[in-house]
Amino acid sequence: MRADRLIQALLLLQGRPQLTAAELAAELEVSVPTARRDLEALAMSGVPIYPTRGRGGGWRLIGGARTDLTGLTQAEVSSLLVALTQSGATSPERIAAMRKLVRAVPEPFREGAQRIAAATIRDAPWGTTEGDPPPPVVAHLQRAIADGSRVQVRYQGASGDTESELVPLMVGSRGSRWYLIAAPVRPGTDVADENRLRTLRADRIAELRVLSVPGAASAGFDRARAWAEMVERVEGFRGAVRAVVRVEPWAARALSDRFGAQARMLDEALADAGGVWMEVSAHRVEALAEQLAGWTGAVEVVEPAEVRAALRELGERMVALYRD
Repeated sequence: MRADRLIQALLLLQGRPQLTAAELAAELEVSVPTARRDLEALAMSGVPIYPTRGRGGGWRLIGGARTDLTGLTQAEVSSLLVALTQSGATSPERIAAMRKLVRAVPEPFREGAQRIAAATIRDAPWGTTEGDPPPPVVAHLQRAIADGSRVQVRYQGASGDTESELVPLMVGSRGSRWYLIAAPVRPGTDVADENRLRTLRADRIAELRVLSVPGAASAGFDRARAWAEMVERVEGFRGAVRAVVRVEPWAARALSDRFGAQARMLDEALADAGGVWMEVSAHRVEALAEQLAGWTGAVEVVEPAEVRAALRELGERMVALYRD
């Protein structure tokens, strides 16, 4: 998103006496020609920056000028915050950029910008890697949070499709999967009933409509606590089935990284010269077997019998499928 790059370029210029196109390209992970075009676009839009030529040259703000970004519309402010919160992990640099942007936007838009920044969490993955873009519905939810609006959601859950009118309270990711934490309003109010919190997977939201009726969190809503409780609950679902495995020492770290919080080392007294003992878990027997099948050369399931049987059945199906 070019608007995201332009605001990051402006923030970088404000923090440095000079910035070259090559330095900007490295910061934004784009080509040097793209970075140069972005700097030229900033100058043409009226931002007081100018280039200096020759060795030691670069782009500078005139007189160290600073900007409050008053040229941005409310929709543009929301789009910039959405892009910043969705792109990459929550590194210190990304968090600093969001704080600077919130402080710099025009006063009438600041409250909505603060809501987006506070209500979006990028969390550690569950044994997976990040990289996939979030579902498009996430950006719409973030804008609804910024506007303080309720949403109408059609959700494809385990028991079928349901429709609900909810107050979106926060969105967040664990690895590549995004979640919405929301609640219906308390009767007779526009405030979310936080005793009736719901957690929805963003990729299962089949339809979303932002309503023209207000809805907001209470002043005392603890987002960090709500997210931590959601993670603990989902971890419980994911870890319903457990298996004890013997792992080749060279593979123990890799297996632990793959399973994340769903793996733990067992008592060293169980270890022998042939391997390391671990416990791994998943939400179903079949799912655990499928995850372990690719580790056959390094991992042996010791118990339970159900997981061993599921692996055996999986192997038999593969032999039947690939038999000459």
